[in-house]
Amino acid sequence: MIGVLIADDQELVRLGLRALIAEEDGLTCVGEAADGLATVATAVRTRPDIVLMDIRMPGIDGLEATRRIVADPRLSATRVIVLTTFEHDRYVFDALRNGASGFLLKDTAPAELLRAIRTVADGGALMSPSVTRTLLREFVTLRPRTRLPHPQLHTLTDREREAVVLAAEGLANDEIGRRLRISTATARTHVSRAMVKLGARDRAQLVVFAYRSGLVD
Repeated sequence: MIGVLIADDQELVRLGLRALIAEEDGLTCVGEAADGLATVATAVRTRPDIVLMDIRMPGIDGLEATRRIVADPRLSATRVIVLTTFEHDRYVFDALRNGASGFLLKDTAPAELLRAIRTVADGGALMSPSVTRTLLREFVTLRPRTRLPHPQLHTLTDREREAVVLAAEGLANDEIGRRLRISTATARTHVSRAMVKLGARDRAQLVVFAYRSGLVD
C-alpha cells in the first residue's frame, strides 16, 4: 500500500485529491496539511511514501518544506512530488534542487497523477519530456548559473555521461536507448550507475546535477 500525504492550503484541492486516492487500489491517504510546517510535522508522524506538495502555502512554503523532509533521516524513504501552476510558479528548479522527485501541473489528468504517484513510489522520477525540457531550460535561461561540477563527475564513463545528458533533456530510458543505439535495459543500467556514482537520490536529482555541472547548456 502506497501512503500519500496531501499538502495544499486549499481545502477543495485537498478534498479532490483525497477522494481520487481513496478510489484507487493500492493507494491510501495517510494525512493532509494546509501549511508547510504542518506538512513536515505530519510527514514525520505518518512516514508517507509520497508527499503531494503545493508550493505556495503559509508558514513555510513548499520549497522549504521539501528541503526539510528530504534532509530528515527519518524520512529517507519519503519522496516529494511538487504540484505547480506553470504560468505562475517559477520555483520548479529550486524544488528539484531541494530534493523533490518531480513535479506535476495542477491541471494534470487524474490518471496521469495516479501513474506519477506509482512511478515515484517505485523509485523513478517524474520527468515528463513534454514539461521537463521547457521548465528546466526556462529556469536555466531566467537565472544566471555558476557551474558547480559534481566532484564525482570524472568517474562517469563516456556512455554514462551521454546517458545523463539525455536524461537531463527529458528523455526516458527507451528514448535514450534509441538515441544511443543501445537497448532500453542497457540505457537504464547506464543511468542507474551514474546515479550511484554521483550519489543522486533519484533521477530528478541526477538531472539537477547535470545542469549544475554544465553537462547541459
